[in-house]
Amino acid sequence: MKTLVVIPTYNERSNIAEVIEKIFELNINGLEVLVVDDNSPDGTANVVKELTGKYPIKLLSRIKKEGLGKAYVDAFKSIIKVQDRPDYIIQMDADLSHSPKNILDFLRKIGEYDVVLGSRYIKGGGTENWDPVRKMVSRFGNVYAQIILSLPYKDLTGGFKCWKREVLEKINLDSLSSTGYNFQIETTYKAHRLGYKICEVPIIFTERKVGKSKFNLSIIWESFIKVLWLRIKNF
Repeated sequence: MKTLVVIPTYNERSNIAEVIEKIFELNINGLEVLVVDDNSPDGTANVVKELTGKYPIKLLSRIKKEGLGKAYVDAFKSIIKVQDRPDYIIQMDADLSHSPKNILDFLRKIGEYDVVLGSRYIKGGGTENWDPVRKMVSRFGNVYAQIILSLPYKDLTGGFKCWKREVLEKINLDSLSSTGYNFQIETTYKAHRLGYKICEVPIIFTERKVGKSKFNLSIIWESFIKVLWLRIKNF
């Protein structure tokens, strides 16, 4: 089976090489990486290009930064168009907050399910190096989305996920409206409404050690509004 790991980047020069190396240290057969770079000023794309001779890596370069959601949509569209398409697509962050070792957990589960969510909020999951405010905002955001959208999953805002390709083909990527982290909620919600089997596996999310976190108030606001809009639109 072929697995593709999609990693969106913006100014991740200090992290991307280590992430890629740790992924390929897993020695998973049929695994490739697609890096989606939003024209990072720090030269992230150049680091990726240097690694293409060593690992099976592809680089999708976008003209400008348009948000996490659009980066993933462009990546997913390019994936499902090619002839040699992957069976499984994994999405993860570039800043070492997601442990590549969890990829093995995802692949063990994806045979039974259609979508596997990396969850900080089930037994065995958690966060490291988060301040109390970040923890409170994250927990509230997830409970809010669960209630408003009537979803049973504990971690809806996490960005470490594994998809069977056919799920992404059925979601209608052109209908997605989220540009930021609400993309994670919206895609899971659509897969759930289509009747796909979704499960959660525990992960430990570790706050980045190098670089600046992209978490901000605009992300919180977008999620609040877009979750309401998703509910109203599908009422």
